[in-house]
Amino acid sequence: MSAARAQDRVNDFVIKIATVNGTGSASANGLLMKAIFRSGVPVVGKNYFPSNIQGMPTWYEIRVTRDNYRARAGQVDIMVALNAETYIRDLQDVGSGGYFIYDSTWPRPALLKREDVTVLGVPLARLVNDNFQGVRTRILMKNICYAGALAALCNIDLEIIRGLLAETYARKPQLVDSNMQAIQLGYDYARANFACPLPLKVEKLDATAGQIVIDGNTAAGLGCVYAGATVGAWYPITPSTSLMDSFKSFADKLRIDPETGRRNYVMIQAEDELASIGMVIGAAWNGARAFTATSGPGISLMQEFIGLAYYAEVPAVIWDVQRVGPSTGMPTRTQQCDLTSAAYASHGDTRHVCLYPADPKECFEFAPVAFDLAERLQTPVLVLSDLDIGMNDWVCPEFKWSEAYQPDRGKVLGKEQLDKIEKFWRYYDHDGDGIPQRTLPGVSPKAAYFTRGSGHTQYGGYTEDSKEYQIVLDRLKKKSVTAGKLVPKPVIDSRNNRAAIVAVGSSDGAVQEALAKLHARGVHLDYMRIRGFPFGEEVEQFLDAHGLIFIVEQNRDAQLRALLILETAVEKTRLRSILHYNGLPITAGAVIDGVLAEIEPQQRAAAPRAV
Repeated sequence: MSAARAQDRVNDFVIKIATVNGTGSASANGLLMKAIFRSGVPVVGKNYFPSNIQGMPTWYEIRVTRDNYRARAGQVDIMVALNAETYIRDLQDVGSGGYFIYDSTWPRPALLKREDVTVLGVPLARLVNDNFQGVRTRILMKNICYAGALAALCNIDLEIIRGLLAETYARKPQLVDSNMQAIQLGYDYARANFACPLPLKVEKLDATAGQIVIDGNTAAGLGCVYAGATVGAWYPITPSTSLMDSFKSFADKLRIDPETGRRNYVMIQAEDELASIGMVIGAAWNGARAFTATSGPGISLMQEFIGLAYYAEVPAVIWDVQRVGPSTGMPTRTQQCDLTSAAYASHGDTRHVCLYPADPKECFEFAPVAFDLAERLQTPVLVLSDLDIGMNDWVCPEFKWSEAYQPDRGKVLGKEQLDKIEKFWRYYDHDGDGIPQRTLPGVSPKAAYFTRGSGHTQYGGYTEDSKEYQIVLDRLKKKSVTAGKLVPKPVIDSRNNRAAIVAVGSSDGAVQEALAKLHARGVHLDYMRIRGFPFGEEVEQFLDAHGLIFIVEQNRDAQLRALLILETAVEKTRLRSILHYNGLPITAGAVIDGVLAEIEPQQRAAAPRAV
């Protein structure tokens, strides 16, 4: 069946691939994305996978974007539908004038007919069955075969694909030939039976020089190694486990003593999340740079120990790769739903340092920042990534590292310093910034060997005296003010517009794209991306300067808006929420619709009326 062809769109379209989990499609999808990237064309990869290990529907979305946008597009131009159970849903996702590719080895039901979509049948199963032996091999090669068909239809260079295969299977060169054979089968069939390339095609650019493809969990694991972390303790949980896998992979290469071959790091899989954060606190108390990685349910289980570290003033770094909801819920979907729980985790009066990276590059860069802040402030630091950042493929500028970096250990007194003082007071504020001095166990008889939670005096002794307790609580509040001056400053684009957008984390890509498209429509907004909590004075000043402020966030209950109302003097009547919480990454369209829903009625009301 044919339909009206799409207009020519070079390096500006979306491919979505619908398969079944466990069939090896991830390799083919990654191959396609990287081949487009190697063509010099910016690209975005989003993986929507089930929580089940095998047999459930899974989708991979490739956005080819000459404008270097980083968000999910929201509309599909080419759908590769290889899961008959989702045919109807997949066909509905295709935009008018788009293309629907399916395995024509089996007839397509007439009920899938859509006059405004061009359907292309490629007999993938028959092609691989005629050329390969074995059930598992045929399943795997079918996925590689569709990559070949897409290469022909979208003008992707086969030599680039061959080079990627050679890199992937450098140790198993025989796999290069078999995979390339499957790709060639799909490529040749498409070339022989369809007008190739389609109007939606790739043309080589030079727009990816100096950039890499990486996911946030890999970047974070590498950043922890560079930051000097030597202890990682965790309990496996989606979507943070691959962060710890990444740390171990890099540590196995970079944390090995060249003379003895011994590992200079420790990895511990604990029995649960509570145990893991306890191990991190114990290691940090003894001077190690220690961290854990988890998601929302893990943060809930860690509450008591997070509070202990806050009041005992022990450094710890916690990576929270946010996901949808508690328990099983939708653990393989993304949200920004831990903003308030992370900021005030545990019991009593707590206010934690939180960092909000927007992409894998900032995951790498914020790792040393998190450890430095944890040790300088002597407190837990939570880095709030999310599944979209952590497990999806991002194009980022190459990471840079300064060899001049020196870890900031904070106010740690060594033996020489302790020998010069009569008595060490663990929780006394000598400098007026709310941060006491600390020691490491064993450096001197004067050092602290034990620590306490909330029931201690400013000198470190046990107390149930109300006045003594309040002195400690007031100093911790002062330390929170100091933290607001030390966390990464917000990224601000201010051009003195009346209205503005405020966002955190992975919402940034959608907001940046929305701002550009709104600007083209004559709607001009300033923008602030918050990168740290407690909020610094820059956040307060930005809010104060704007009469209408859109708060963009990926949760139902407007958690960022709630934090801003609680922690700043902003009038809440000036804040408008744009909320997205269906588990898929937010699109620019969602932001644009939210802004226009507020601004266009105001513009109509302000327009002069005919008499």
